[in-house]
Amino acid sequence: MKYVKISIVLLLWPFTFGCHYLDIVPDNIATVDHVFRMRNTAEQYLFTCYSYQPRFVSSYEYVTILGGDEIWANEFNVGVNKIAWNIAKGFQNVVNPYSNYWGGGQGGRGMFVALRDCNTFLDNIHKVPDMDDYEKVRWAAEVKFLKAYYHFFLFRMYGPIPLIDKNLPITSSTSEVRVKQAPVDSCVNYIARLLDEAVADLPVRIDNEATEAGRATKSIALCVKAQLLVTAASPLFNGNSDYGTFKGKEGVNLFNPQYDEQKWKRAAEACKAAIEECQAAGNELYVFNPANYPFTLSPETRAELSVRNAVCERWNKEIVWTSTVNLIGSLQQECLPRLFSGEKQTGTLSSFGAPLKIAEQFYSKNGVPISEDKTWDYVNRYNVKVAAAGDFLRIKPAYSTAVLNFDREVRFYANLGFDGGRWYGHGRFSDTSNTYLEAKLGQIANNHAWAYSMTGYWPKKLVNPQTVSNANEITFQTYPWPVIRLADIYLLYAEALNESEGPTAETMKWIDLVRARANLKTVAESWTQFSINPGAYMQKEGMRKIIHQERLIEMAFEGARFWDLRRWKEAERVLNEPITGWNYGGKTVAEYYTVKPLFNMTFRKRDYLWPIMENDLIVNNNLVQNPGW
Repeated sequence: MKYVKISIVLLLWPFTFGCHYLDIVPDNIATVDHVFRMRNTAEQYLFTCYSYQPRFVSSYEYVTILGGDEIWANEFNVGVNKIAWNIAKGFQNVVNPYSNYWGGGQGGRGMFVALRDCNTFLDNIHKVPDMDDYEKVRWAAEVKFLKAYYHFFLFRMYGPIPLIDKNLPITSSTSEVRVKQAPVDSCVNYIARLLDEAVADLPVRIDNEATEAGRATKSIALCVKAQLLVTAASPLFNGNSDYGTFKGKEGVNLFNPQYDEQKWKRAAEACKAAIEECQAAGNELYVFNPANYPFTLSPETRAELSVRNAVCERWNKEIVWTSTVNLIGSLQQECLPRLFSGEKQTGTLSSFGAPLKIAEQFYSKNGVPISEDKTWDYVNRYNVKVAAAGDFLRIKPAYSTAVLNFDREVRFYANLGFDGGRWYGHGRFSDTSNTYLEAKLGQIANNHAWAYSMTGYWPKKLVNPQTVSNANEITFQTYPWPVIRLADIYLLYAEALNESEGPTAETMKWIDLVRARANLKTVAESWTQFSINPGAYMQKEGMRKIIHQERLIEMAFEGARFWDLRRWKEAERVLNEPITGWNYGGKTVAEYYTVKPLFNMTFRKRDYLWPIMENDLIVNNNLVQNPGW
């Protein structure tokens, strides 16, 4: 999507300098008129509106990568500024907030600038003379979608936000420019209305992917609406008594402290509509097709590729929305271990690891939590076991590794690299020619000052299986970031149905479809046969826990965990657990397989919502700070 990389400075310099980002009065009307004098420059402005998408793949800056507990960086890699990691470490502040998407800075992009540019486009697109009405209407719908999405992005972070519906006239007074936050329910209804308006005029699908991939469609807009309404129905925003006294400057409650089950019903309806539109557009869960593959693969390998390629294979049918301005290159470098002696340092940075609790969240091979599986040795999970010859598709034969790494579900092996584990791909695509990771101190994956995982696990899921390397070079197969996958919406639908109707057959249908791709039995079968809590799925509370864990597993390393833990109000528990891993300084099996504490995270109630920069509150005294800051 090279067309998105239009110079914002060239097109919009009169709008982006010399004014506060919330000063939404356009200050150069002549320039705007020039832009919308012809189709070509109007199209450039359209692509500029798209260019404000978050930098989802910015390894050290984007908040969901290092801002939570899913990926932990190497402490000894001091050559880069790990901006988002400061949030995980409890250093967020009001003077100069990290990941500041309100005004921009510290890894964040000023979304109010994006909203102003979207409004400018919507106010002027009708003026372009050399365009037909259909194209004008479509482009306007795309920008209306982007306007809704940028509002949603802010809402998810900050809660109550100003709604930038129109750019103010140039004659606006100072008091008119000083906008104020709208109540949470008003924010949700406004964004939902924008999405509904956009859906009416967006295309069903993109016909010319070569030039238009990544642009908005009906299914994309409806999926964002589903995400919005599920977020709004969740405990953080639905009946949260913690914010019962949080008011705006005029004394209006910004949160409704009363729980409303109808919000879940509305969310379920939105999820259903999104799924139906996706199916009409040809979206379906990805399953690896070996028909044109030159190698004969085992069912285990095919299942692993079904999980990995759902993210890594370009334009596969499961991906509803890809951000083509976010190609995954450097992020792969951070997640890829050194697998060959002498491997080029510039190719394998290898300093990202998954904490031990992430490895433990995946199910056993029987499709239930390892702490609940009555056939799995949970008590001795940190002990060591020698792999048998029959384990070669998962673990190197005759290699000693943790019991934790044996007899796990497909997604464990598809998502994680670990000491002794097989790393499928990387130039070796046959089941009989395997590469295995070796991670003890002095071994190939742990023989550099900082290019290793401090936890002993690597986020393999984000590394394209088609990425190829040897001792001398690495060729990365890049792919655009999947902003929305169909599996995500299936699980949101299951969650909304469970909260509004309970664990019905329809509720379990959607989670079971996702599990089937990973070669797991249905929830009912797995819990009945293997769980010490066989009836858990029959109650709303038990099913809620199952759905939550299913989301954490299926959406691992894609950013969903960061937002889910917050909207569920589970962050206070989960993000106060210590970050641990194997002892990266251990040379022997006994030394390495010792649980090592790495960091004690601290998450406070105030951390659910982002702080507004202190100076912004001084500039605009109509704003109020989020609670606790």
